[in-house]
Amino acid sequence: MKVVTVNCGSSSIKYGVYSADDCALVASGLLEKVGTAESLLRQKRLTKEGTFETREISGQVVDHWKGFDFIMKTNADDRIIKDDSELFGIGHRVVHGGEFFSKPAIIDDGVIAAIRNLIPLAPLHNPHNLLGIEVARKRSPDVPQVAVFDTAFHQTLPPHSFHYALPYEFYTEHSVRRYGFHGTSHFYVAKEAAKHLNKPLEKVSLITLHLGNGASAAAIQNGKCIDTSMGLTPLEGLIMGTRCGDIDPAVHFYLMRQTGMSADEIEKLLNSQSGLKGICGMNDMRQIQQKAEAGDERAMLALDMFCYRVRKYIGAYRAVINRTDAIVFTGGIGENSAVVRERTCSGLDNLGVLLDLKKNKAVSGRISEIQQEGAEIKVLVTATDEELEIARQTIETIRTIKRTA
Repeated sequence: MKVVTVNCGSSSIKYGVYSADDCALVASGLLEKVGTAESLLRQKRLTKEGTFETREISGQVVDHWKGFDFIMKTNADDRIIKDDSELFGIGHRVVHGGEFFSKPAIIDDGVIAAIRNLIPLAPLHNPHNLLGIEVARKRSPDVPQVAVFDTAFHQTLPPHSFHYALPYEFYTEHSVRRYGFHGTSHFYVAKEAAKHLNKPLEKVSLITLHLGNGASAAAIQNGKCIDTSMGLTPLEGLIMGTRCGDIDPAVHFYLMRQTGMSADEIEKLLNSQSGLKGICGMNDMRQIQQKAEAGDERAMLALDMFCYRVRKYIGAYRAVINRTDAIVFTGGIGENSAVVRERTCSGLDNLGVLLDLKKNKAVSGRISEIQQEGAEIKVLVTATDEELEIARQTIETIRTIKRTA
């Protein structure tokens, strides 16, 4: 039996196929440019030799409905999934679960209604996630399906952490509060770190740093998230590829008065024209580092700002958790940029963070320690795998339901 994970975007469908027995990856793929004549499916599958082979199929896929049919036919042709009889379940990534969902949920009409009601909180993501659910349910009505929410892991934030200092009725009437995102990734790497430290998750306290084009930090005390950098939306917190992160909220009003920009224009500015891109014109950290090394002043500024903001959050989270067993770097930048890790940890000696520069440059394998010998706090680098975590949570949710049925 197999489990399929689905991450549905506005013009794309990302998926993974896993063995339900051991969560081993069997195949994965990405269908892009749905709705155009240039639709492209890139799929890799596990061969009998234990390696992955990749193939690309192009052609017009007019909508997500046809996209799912195309993907499943390709999987059948490649003998990955013969038909629905081989499916244990389907797991869907859903960005926003609000206060309704603190754990994965078996999808039924009530769950779909709740996800739809949360669209105002995630207008760029939840509609597409919901479309993927509706397509998959109609196509495979007898297969159990599970929603896995990016916000769920952060539902353990205490009230003093998730509330904004706004009139209380904005929370009670309009659900204005801090929710946090990247929860599936933070949860996955927290479990990986606990395993590496040979401790149960509920005995581990960590600062996890998901650093990529989107970036967030989480303070995890005894296995539970008690603070995170993103808020009502993914705009709050760290500097990101194109998002500004923390700014004075009065900037919005000032720009409106000074430039005549509308609220929609300001929202677009802060989400897609700011962050690293806004400072130096680039949002790829690899390019920024190359430009900075060549002496480009704005690239150097962007790199300094990015690392400084992460360092500030480390300091803040050291203050709010009772101890710190490890700081965990993950995400495309966190995993691959020794420069960012070095600059982020520089100056944190007084907090027990002492980086070994040679280890930092020689990161390899599933998880690496890069702190100096005898340092108070371990510094770990590990890959994240949100799709695998969705598969795991899907399997466990379905098995739990079956055990209690």
